[in-house]
Order: sequence, then C-alpha cells, then structure tokens
Amino acid sequence: NMFFLIKSINIKISLTPHFVDRTEVIRSSISPVFSKVFTVDYYFEEVQRLRFELHDISSNHNGLKEADFLGAMECTLGQVSADLCSFVTAEELSGNDDYVELAFSAKKLDDKDFFSKSDPFLEIFRVNDDGTASLVHRTETIMNNLSPVWKSFKVSLNTLCSGDHERELKCTVWDWDSNGKHDFIGEFQTTFKEMKAAMDGKQIQWECINPKYQVKKKNYRNSGMVILTMCKIIKMHSFLDYIMGGCQIQFTVAIDFTASNGDPRNSCSLHYIHPYQPNEYLKALIAVGEICQDYDSDKMFPAFGFGAQIPPDFKVSHDFAVNFDEDNPECAGIQGVVEAYQNCLPKIQLYGPTNIAPIIQKVADSASEEMHTKEAMEYFILLILTDGVITDMADTREAIVHASHLPMSVIIVGIGNADFSDMQMLDGDDGILRSPKGEPVLRDIVQFVPFHNFKHASPAALAKSVLAEVPNQVVDYYNGKGIKPKCLSDFESSRAFSP
Repeated sequence: NMFFLIKSINIKISLTPHFVDRTEVIRSSISPVFSKVFTVDYYFEEVQRLRFELHDISSNHNGLKEADFLGAMECTLGQVSADLCSFVTAEELSGNDDYVELAFSAKKLDDKDFFSKSDPFLEIFRVNDDGTASLVHRTETIMNNLSPVWKSFKVSLNTLCSGDHERELKCTVWDWDSNGKHDFIGEFQTTFKEMKAAMDGKQIQWECINPKYQVKKKNYRNSGMVILTMCKIIKMHSFLDYIMGGCQIQFTVAIDFTASNGDPRNSCSLHYIHPYQPNEYLKALIAVGEICQDYDSDKMFPAFGFGAQIPPDFKVSHDFAVNFDEDNPECAGIQGVVEAYQNCLPKIQLYGPTNIAPIIQKVADSASEEMHTKEAMEYFILLILTDGVITDMADTREAIVHASHLPMSVIIVGIGNADFSDMQMLDGDDGILRSPKGEPVLRDIVQFVPFHNFKHASPAALAKSVLAEVPNQVVDYYNGKGIKPKCLSDFESSRAFSP
C-alpha cells in the first residue's frame, strides 16, 4: 500500500526538507500510478530542490509514523521540467497569457453634429471585482460616418478580462469633439464568453443604448448597433511550453584573460586560485552554470577565453578554447569548465585589449544555424565574465544588434571593482541599444550585473539576478518568429529512450 511524499529543500535556509504534500494511497500494488497533482511555484532563475519519498503503509493505518520507508529520489524542479524521461510528470499551471484580436464596426449610430455626421470612436472597459472600470482599448475616430468600421486590435486576455471569460465588459460609443467634450452616443455590456461566438466567422451585435433616451423617449429603440466582425485567439506559448517541448539551453562561457586582472600567481589577482576559497570568476560561473545545466541534455559546455596570448605562438586571441581543443571546446559539466579554466591559467599570458565582439559573433554563428531550422530546439546563452570596460564598444553594439534577431541571450557579469558604467548601455533596461549605424535591437537580449553587488550575498542571489529575464527573452524570440513549441508527444517520439 504505497504513497508518495514530496518535500522541498530550500538550500538558502536549511538542508531540512519542508513537507509539501502527499499522494493518495494505492492499495495492493507494486506498480502504482498516482493521480494526485502537486502544485509548486516555478522559478527558472533559482535552484529548487525536491525530494520524493515512497512509503508503504499497512491497511490498518494511514499515519506516516507507521509507514515503512521504501526509497527516495532528489532532483531539481528544472530537471523535472526539462527531463521527459523522468517518472514524475510535470505540467505548467499558469495565468492566461494568450492574446485576442478583435474587430468592431457599427451601423445607424445617432447623429450628434448639426452640419455633419457623428465622428464615432469606441471604448472598451473591464469591470473589476471592486466595481471600478479599467480602460482596455480606445479605437481610432472615424470622421463623419454613422456606420464606422474600426481597425482590428490585439489585447491580452489578462488585460481584457483578467483571464475570466465571464467578467463584465462595458463598451461605450462617443462622438469625438475637438474641444475634448465628446458627446455620448450609447453603451452596452458584454463578456468575452459572448464575444467568442464570433470566432467561427459569425458576426454578433449589440444594441447601443443611451439610458437617458430610454427613459425620456417612448418609442426609443437604440442609438445604433455595434457589431463584432472578428474574434481570434492568438496563442502565446510560455517558457515551459518550449522547455517541455524539447528546447535545450545551449550554455557557453567566455572568460576575460586580460592583463588588468593581475598576475594569477599573485594573491591580489582576480584569477588567483586560492586553495580554499574560489575567486569571483569561479563563484559567478558556478552560480549561473548550475541553473543552466538543468536545461542542457548533454551537459557539455563550450568555454572560451579572450584577451590572452596563447600557446604555441603566443598570439593574442579573443575567442580561444579554454581547453585548447579548437575542434571541441566543450567541457563536461560546470566542473569540467572549472578544471579547464584552472589548467589553462599557467599556460597563457594575460594581455589585452578587452574585446568581446568576437565571442558574441562566434556564438551568434551557431545560433544563426539553429534559426534556419524554424524549430524551437536550441536557445543559446552566452555568459561573459569580464573585469573591465570593453574596448570594442562599437563592434560589440553591432554584434548585439545582430544577435537580437537570433535565438540567443547575453549575460555579462562584471568581476572586480572597475567602473562598469559604460556597460549599462548594453543592457536595454535604460533605453534602446542601437548599432553605430543607428539600427535598434529587435529585442532586449543583454543582462549586465556587477559581481560586487553580490559579493556578500549567496550564489543563488546572483543567479536570480542574471537569469530572471531569460525566460521572457526565450518566449519573445519564439513567439515573435511565430515558432510554436513541439508537442510533448512529438518530442517524446523523437527521443531514443533507454530500456
């Protein structure tokens, strides 16, 4: 008689698991299938450890104290969502991020002008739980027309009705006036549930009512008709839709080996390998890498260096393989990157300048090949660890604008205490980044974080800061390209499962 227990382990607080929930008891079975659904908040940017315990309980008792412990499994929530071979089935529960496209017209509206016809526009309001109304959309004004056809518009279902298809919507029609004192024509109430009747190519219509006329005029019918000519739901897929459809995060590391870091043999160097305490480069690499590795199936990570003279001829390189294998720069797991980094330090000569455009372009070349497949199977994250202000800003801006069209994000972590103020312009949070020719980025793909802001914080805090924007960047790329995630069944059938 078996049941599952699920516990969460918050490593920032304690290694003691906290009880989350338990399944039902399946009686007399050695191959139980549990129907209980566990709901767990999901954060891409955090390591969320889970522990699943299997217990056997006698027929006469239901208490946990009397149950026999059979075994347990520990994993991260990221592994559950990314690994479809797991015996735990994962499903996303989220708000509705879909969009709806609507198109309205009207006919025989009241004429409010003396010397011409009304200039109508339509407003749609969402009625909130507290009775207040929030403006959802205002159409353009159609001049001198009692039977206007307004342009179609798109709005998220969250904005339109808070995801509640039966929430009341209030619609008002006005006659525009240049002095801002628009004349009220009429109003009507509806719901999105009612609007959906127009999804099959049908038109639905409402009487536009002026309540004052309804009271004063005996033979009053309406002030015109408003017609919904189109209602189309536009599916907006989520980050987990893509991950669970088989999209892999391809994680690449680029490390700054310029002379400004200091001689690695000196304890003051940012590259100094302390026997007991990892340096800032390693702390940042491990904090971010441990999150990303859950979403990479082969756990092989390309690692590059820039700004160093490398053997055998000791020419300066800005995109050399840290393991010195140019044909295969991949390292086995984050630990493999750490070992390659430590092994290369004695073999290179730190030099300069600090150019990062070449490494951005190298990863962009790989992302460009993936873009041509028109499938959501690989998304590239480049982690750049650097100690100083970059010296090829113009080329870097050009490379980022180019990369913004590709399935790719760039994370820059500033190591040390240099002035990183120029780096902020690469991060689109403070304005639109443009190339030297004036071309704007298609989407914001850069996140810059100075490590010294997290020097005394936990590694999880750094990872959370630098990775929080990644899910939206992934979704923005694929939704913008109209690329749908693979269905779970399609992806499962394309994988080779081991017995």
